[in-house]
Amino acid sequence: MDPGASSTSVADPAGDPERNVPRICGVCGDRATGFHFNAMTCEGCKGFFRRSMKRKAMFTCPFSGDCHITKDNRRHCQACRLKRCLDIGMMKEFILTDEEVQRKREMILKRKEEEALRESLKPKLSEEQQKVIDILLEAHRKTYDPTYADFTKFRPPVRSHPSSRGATKSSSLLTQDLSSEDSSDLFSSEAFSTFPEPAEPPPFPGLALPEERDESSSVNAEFSQLSMLPHLADLVSYSIQKVIGFAKMIPGFRDLSVEDQIVLLKCSAMEVIMLRSNESFTLEDMSWTCGSSDFKYRVSDVTQAGHSMDLLEPLVKFQVGLKKLNLHEEEHVLLMAICILSPDRPGVREPLRVEALQERLSEVLQSYIRARHAAPGGRLLYAKMIQKLADLRSLNEEHSRQYRCLSFQPEHSMQLTPLLLEVFGNDIA
Repeated sequence: MDPGASSTSVADPAGDPERNVPRICGVCGDRATGFHFNAMTCEGCKGFFRRSMKRKAMFTCPFSGDCHITKDNRRHCQACRLKRCLDIGMMKEFILTDEEVQRKREMILKRKEEEALRESLKPKLSEEQQKVIDILLEAHRKTYDPTYADFTKFRPPVRSHPSSRGATKSSSLLTQDLSSEDSSDLFSSEAFSTFPEPAEPPPFPGLALPEERDESSSVNAEFSQLSMLPHLADLVSYSIQKVIGFAKMIPGFRDLSVEDQIVLLKCSAMEVIMLRSNESFTLEDMSWTCGSSDFKYRVSDVTQAGHSMDLLEPLVKFQVGLKKLNLHEEEHVLLMAICILSPDRPGVREPLRVEALQERLSEVLQSYIRARHAAPGGRLLYAKMIQKLADLRSLNEEHSRQYRCLSFQPEHSMQLTPLLLEVFGNDIA
């Protein structure tokens, strides 16, 4: 269609409450497409009027000069059709000249070219970057079960009552062959043979700040009341296994030496668990909701596992801040992978190799934010996410300190799993 033909066409305003009402051509009664040359008409009558005016046509009615024009007979009498066009207000002054039509065509073409240029300059993810994201998304979905079905396999939560469970058999865990394809091999143990692979529960799931600090806010809490320790020990152990499974699917992680893989996992496990637990964190009541009410965790539950408010207060604050970033799932999995591949962890033997892997993931994250996370949410988002990693370091240090205090109590260290003793027992962090 000639772009000049619609140069004077005006669609109904978007805010017109009658815009959905069928519009009728004022000349022939056919469906109208808009205002053309100052009147509501169909495309056929618009073209007829333009051609007639440009040719300065003179028509004569073969009948009485008062034909009723309809969609079906509009071709029978050009004279009465043109007269009807003029009667409803169509004006030849609204018709563009050939020069004006050409200018309009050029403007339309230029506008399309500018739009194409803007689209081409938009940040985009490369195929390789998208592939990395897809791998991490799959890794996360394979190691995190949002139904938390496996929580029923842990020692049951006992709130406000001392636990009577016995010790878990300990064994050496860090000598496993990391070359295995089975993601449960690393840090695996007979003690966890009853835990299936599926779900990845959040650690310290569900803290909700109590109204005021109680006696459990001291690391020297009343350890005899640690009724939630067995359950949360199983939960964190299970979560560590899932973090290991996720890490082994990060592109390049398995290419690192076994020693560096172990160091990176031991140092980052709790930080990644805290990140993953944000999925079940709810701002409404500051708790972690993991399925049924039995697995809804508050701060008071975690204090019954031996942790104090020195950890729990900043942990809840961290969870609130992370939740408010409204991260996309892609950003979430990239942040976890970047956290694991931190070259500055104590004991890393080849920091440059680790740094190269982390830098690659950082570039993917920045590209993703630019391309997919629109403002205002994407503004300074990368910097805010990196700050969260710094916050996690502090939380990890406090967790390690409180864990050591707990593990020094024989009656409570015997409630810990072999995996916890292996990962947190040696103070690398």
